[in-house]
Amino acid sequence: MSNTVAPPLHAIRAALAGIDDPEYPGLSIVDLGLVVRSEISDSGHVEVDLIPTFSGCPALQMIADEVHSTVEKLDGVDTVQVNWLHSPIWSTDRVSEHGKKVLADRFTVAVQIGASASPCPRCSGHLTDRSMFGPSRCRSISRCTKCGETVEVMRA
Repeated sequence: MSNTVAPPLHAIRAALAGIDDPEYPGLSIVDLGLVVRSEISDSGHVEVDLIPTFSGCPALQMIADEVHSTVEKLDGVDTVQVNWLHSPIWSTDRVSEHGKKVLADRFTVAVQIGASASPCPRCSGHLTDRSMFGPSRCRSISRCTKCGETVEVMRA
């Protein structure tokens, strides 16, 4: 056990906000909506609960390893436990406004909320579905009727 005082919870949350999703450098796991809960005990044990965008995501272990290694570097942290939860189910409404902007500006990815069509992240034109099968289970491929851009659409 450490002789130092456990860090405040806001320090843990700030550390988590600095961890990027492996598929989207510059987009934190907090802005993507993966972090459900983080707590620290007086003894320096940190527990972080995360939800995956989908259960078969190949980046889950990479994210858990990064959470573990980042949080354990904080003064006063003795142990870190990362839990992948089965509920709540991740959905695109968990993505922050900043996260939506990063996805649009850096990656040309639109975020679909509910059943409504997402606008093109380049020109705000109308997107039409090209394929429900994108590079992963949580994304599909669309095309903008205005600018012609091919766009990935993140969906729940």
